[in-house]
Amino acid sequence: MEASSINDTSCEPIASLLPADSALPYLTAELPGVGGVIKQHDEDFAVQELPLYLPCGSGTHVYFVIEKQGLPTLAAVQHIARALGRQPRDIGYAGLKDAHGVTRQMLSVEHVDPARLQALEFTRMKILSVDRHTNKLKLGHLAGNRFEIKIRDDDGRSANAPVRGQSGDVAIASSSALRRAQAILDVLVRRGAPNYFGPQRFGARGDNGAIGDAILRGDHVEAIALMLGRPGPTDHGAARRARELFDRGDFEGAANVWPRGIFAQQSRLCRAHAKNSGDAKKTWRAVDHTLRKLYLSAFQSALFNRVLAARITGLECIETGDIAWKHVNGACFRVEDVEREQPRCAAFEISPTGPLFGRRMTEASGRPGEIESAVLAECGIVREKVVSEGSGRLDGARRPLRVPLGDPRLENGEDEYGGFLKLAFTLPAGAYATVVLRELCKAPEN
Repeated sequence: MEASSINDTSCEPIASLLPADSALPYLTAELPGVGGVIKQHDEDFAVQELPLYLPCGSGTHVYFVIEKQGLPTLAAVQHIARALGRQPRDIGYAGLKDAHGVTRQMLSVEHVDPARLQALEFTRMKILSVDRHTNKLKLGHLAGNRFEIKIRDDDGRSANAPVRGQSGDVAIASSSALRRAQAILDVLVRRGAPNYFGPQRFGARGDNGAIGDAILRGDHVEAIALMLGRPGPTDHGAARRARELFDRGDFEGAANVWPRGIFAQQSRLCRAHAKNSGDAKKTWRAVDHTLRKLYLSAFQSALFNRVLAARITGLECIETGDIAWKHVNGACFRVEDVEREQPRCAAFEISPTGPLFGRRMTEASGRPGEIESAVLAECGIVREKVVSEGSGRLDGARRPLRVPLGDPRLENGEDEYGGFLKLAFTLPAGAYATVVLRELCKAPEN
């Protein structure tokens, strides 16, 4: 799909239903990126949660703010639960944060002495404050996130940088890079940031969506093979050896080789597969329910990304049949009068949405509905499959195709690690900072 002119904000009909290749198109394709990499150091990627509400000061639930570094949210939850003698499910959180960075977020736990919680000490995490509230903090109880990110020149040392730019002809801390970045940010502020699901959604190997796809097709052999075998370029050490053993049919051997801790699930499933004599359908029944949902929702996300890719050139345009999103409260409605609604879309009051296919999702009609049906058809999925028992009965939802980029700020500078371009901005809950960085750096897909 060809990118539209950056200066063309007219709402022309969509030229094609799907992108020409599997790469997700940029909104700012005609503007050169700044290059560089992120996350060379944990301190280069700072995230501050913006809570949906503040604790009221009374109640049986203790709310506490943590600052963690080099530690994913679920690992932090496990450490805290172990220290309190509780189960991880007892710890509430509003959102998941990546391991690579310095992040501040709020968690909750019920029936715990706040002083005991405040006194906990960890190597990669600290408790910043505690308070009380009347309910458990749950996933989604989040207004958004504020990001402060340093982009650096690629010196080849950054193994964990998910965004690697192609425009290496300018130094990242130069005035030229600053001008390039500002031009891109101006477009993202005016037209909105594409609300693609970021690579984190699809797992370290990038195949969570493929596993979900296989399950929807009833191909349990493929799903289990992707989960436990098929070593790829991101697999190393014992994990790679375990996958190789699984592919050779040595399921018990693979179970013994998987590293403990983070790979406990894989080890358990290998043993289940051996017990089931290689019957993948039976082994799938042993997969943790939360993990099943994760794979299926990742496939939902991949389908959404395809729809967004097909509509990227008209991101700020509403169409007849769209299910529009009200940014003030997240409510949705069907668009019947484009002339009446387009000014609201231009003012960023509303935006078109894409599908998270499921049994309770409101279907778009008209041209938007045709696009969504075409994405399903191209993937070989019939609608009934995404609402069946095999889908885990995913509820489905609508998701805005774009999100506002709040209070963006740019500066260049230098610290003990060298020069950097620093970008700060706010995104609503559920949006990915790496998608914004992708536009800025013009990063190839990993």
